[in-house]
Amino acid sequence: MEDPKVHQEPKDVELLQKHEELPPTPPETDDNTSESVTSDEASFPLPPPSAAPKSVLDIDKKTPDAHVPRDPRLVRLTGTHPFNVEAPLSALFNEGFLTSPELFYVRNHGAVPKVHDEDILNWTFSVEGSVENPMTLSLKDLLAEYEQITCPITLVCAGNRRKEQNQVRKSKGFSWGAAGVSTALFTGVPMSELIKRAKPKRKARYVCMEGADQLPNGCYGTSVKLSWVMDPERGVMLAHMMNGEVLRPDHGKPLRAVIPGQIGGRSVKWLKKLIITEAPSDNWYHIYDNRVLPTSVSPEESANNPQWWRDERYAIYDLSVNSAIAYPAHEEQLCVVNSPEYYRVKGYAYGGGGRRITRVEISIDKGRSWRLSDIDYAEDQYRGVEQELYGGKLDMSYRESSFCWCFWAIRISVSELRSASDILVRAMDESMNIQPRDMYWSVLGMMQNAWFRVTISHEGDFLRFEHPTLPALQPGGWMERVKKAGGNLTNGFWGEKIGGEEGAEPDAEAAKEVKMTKDGLDKVITIDELRKHDNGDNPWFVVNGEVYDGTAFMKEHPGGAQSIISAAGLDSSDEFMAIHSETAKAMMQDYHIGSLDAASKTALSEGEVQSDQSSEPRSTFLQPRAWTGARLIEKKVVSWDTRIFYFELQHEAQTLGLPVGQHLMARLRDPVTREAIIRSYTPISEVTQKGVLEMLVKLYLDRGEVKGGKMTKAMDAIPIGHVVDFKGPIGKFEYLGRGKCAINGRAQSVKSFIMICAGSGVTPIYQVFRAIMKDSEDSTRCLVLDGNRLIEDILMKEELDVLAMSNTDRCKLIYTLTQAPDDWTGPRGRISGKLIKEHCVRDEETLVLVCGPEALEKTIHTTFLEEGWKDEQLLFF
Repeated sequence: MEDPKVHQEPKDVELLQKHEELPPTPPETDDNTSESVTSDEASFPLPPPSAAPKSVLDIDKKTPDAHVPRDPRLVRLTGTHPFNVEAPLSALFNEGFLTSPELFYVRNHGAVPKVHDEDILNWTFSVEGSVENPMTLSLKDLLAEYEQITCPITLVCAGNRRKEQNQVRKSKGFSWGAAGVSTALFTGVPMSELIKRAKPKRKARYVCMEGADQLPNGCYGTSVKLSWVMDPERGVMLAHMMNGEVLRPDHGKPLRAVIPGQIGGRSVKWLKKLIITEAPSDNWYHIYDNRVLPTSVSPEESANNPQWWRDERYAIYDLSVNSAIAYPAHEEQLCVVNSPEYYRVKGYAYGGGGRRITRVEISIDKGRSWRLSDIDYAEDQYRGVEQELYGGKLDMSYRESSFCWCFWAIRISVSELRSASDILVRAMDESMNIQPRDMYWSVLGMMQNAWFRVTISHEGDFLRFEHPTLPALQPGGWMERVKKAGGNLTNGFWGEKIGGEEGAEPDAEAAKEVKMTKDGLDKVITIDELRKHDNGDNPWFVVNGEVYDGTAFMKEHPGGAQSIISAAGLDSSDEFMAIHSETAKAMMQDYHIGSLDAASKTALSEGEVQSDQSSEPRSTFLQPRAWTGARLIEKKVVSWDTRIFYFELQHEAQTLGLPVGQHLMARLRDPVTREAIIRSYTPISEVTQKGVLEMLVKLYLDRGEVKGGKMTKAMDAIPIGHVVDFKGPIGKFEYLGRGKCAINGRAQSVKSFIMICAGSGVTPIYQVFRAIMKDSEDSTRCLVLDGNRLIEDILMKEELDVLAMSNTDRCKLIYTLTQAPDDWTGPRGRISGKLIKEHCVRDEETLVLVCGPEALEKTIHTTFLEEGWKDEQLLFF
């Protein structure tokens, strides 16, 4: 978050001359641009001073990007990894027309491919598909055989300004602010030159592109129309340099596509393939990313009906016209006592598809009237130049299209600002496309281009300016304030009531969100108060900025008291929202005690609790209050829908640190939305096993119209080397050995266990069963009832059978199948009341452990209670 500040002019950029009168007009472009201009005579923007980061940041050292130095000023939008960032808006604007590589926005879907400098020239890529002359080239070939060009191009993420949409209703995308846009001088080769040599066949219509990044759903890929690539006015190129230096890792080193005028998602980085096709790309990321579905399509509908995603009409290509205000900055204060007569409002605007921005208008009366701003078309300063620049030919004299942002400015009298409550900006391009007043919400939250609004608060002798949002999880912005006050952000007046207007009714879909706060509770809690309750005595935790006291629910919590204790004093929004049901969320009102103040939200948003980074290696891997990453080193296929995942711990002597009977949490992020996917698992690793974590996972894959499980699909897709975050232990049960156990910390002795499971529910059962059977001094008896569909669905069967065969006096294993083969001699059907009554004899010193689907748990609960068992004898994992 940028510090509140008094407005200052950027040091290196002076946009415009001072104008005393309105209206200013966009300057005419000089048509006489054919005359060659030498370097000494040229007057066009060069890159700002740049200093490449030399060292890897601590936050990146334990990620797959540990080889990439980065600038600490960048605002991380998706946590530690992958790297998705934007610069603070003021810092971006102050650099001027061209952006340094260190502040250029980054959109990465996964790990950055590692390319050594000595290997750059040998980087190869192919041109293939529907062509007569398929070919493979190296970067060395590209430099030697093709003419190089240099030109300025603005790239924009389709999610730019998405947080404004997320304030209205949460989309599937993470929260970009207004700085997901940057401009650089790119050097490379027109893509059309390579495709001409490859000779596309007659029916070829698309150019598909694939990168080298290894992602959960394959490599990143997309496509654009072949006719666009072949059109010189479109300026499509393959770039290997940026601002006169080799591409940096985050920006596609050593080779990327650059598609001017279109969303950044079409400019594939780390390029490996150009595939000429008759149809658009079938790459997962082309289909399920970078689309604007109809606003009526809810997240649930989009998830249940994949046809929405496959409709090419909803794919985004050209950028929409957009603008934003950079100054006044967020939380900037302007003293009105002895102030200058005028204040200069400034910002940026851009169009799409090569269309020129023709006007930028400002309103300080809520859109009733508009005044024209001055526009600085810095891109035009390159049009009259023909010279070598950074190893490429700079020659834009033939091109009429506009592929760069422009900066605008307008002087407004301070007296007028004192009478206003906000500043609005909108832009129009040469096709008369204009920014709308109201946003068009969609599932992915892309292409937000409604009027940009900065509010003005009158505070004594100062005017305080407030932007709509701040990026990522940073609190602040007038949208958050209005929403918290109960304002309807979709009423056409930015949540305010104007002239007696009541505004539109809230979105019915949005209203379905479960309410987790108490009505009328306005207690404000500081970070200091919260941190006094970061222990097990009186644990407070935070979800979405609201504070909850978990003390009263510690005994009843299904995950055990440790789950609440581990969250004490922390922001647990990701974990809570990802794991808990609507019923659990509705219960939260009873535990709500107040809201964090803005400063406290900021303190929490600066980062989650970090894994212990001390020089001394930890003896145990898991930490209850911090996520720790472990690298996937092997996948073992157990069956068509079951895998064992092997993760490397931090060092060979490290144990997992998970007590018998307890679980851990695993966290992945959706490759498109970056939404956290968090699930609880019980590893199959031995408690004493060192250096490696083994996790058995049953995959719930898509079956026709039936959608599979988010987490297991993501787990199945991650490549070797991917890092998954873990935290724990959690759980209310712990087996201490030789008949001793603890439930929510309360010691208990048992003589026998009845263990009932189905499918992947066997993992916690197996963990306890193995601990007992491997201890020859443990006399505890075990009965295991394991229900499955097919014999091949019985997980860990070989391990269970081996343990049982050598301990026949202490255990009994019963498998039941719903689709048993003809020669099956065991029980058939589901685990039913009949089977339970036949094998389970009531005993006061027996504890029943259950793990399986909800229907099984209900059957078990009802049957055992009917047979006279007590509730406290039944434990559901």
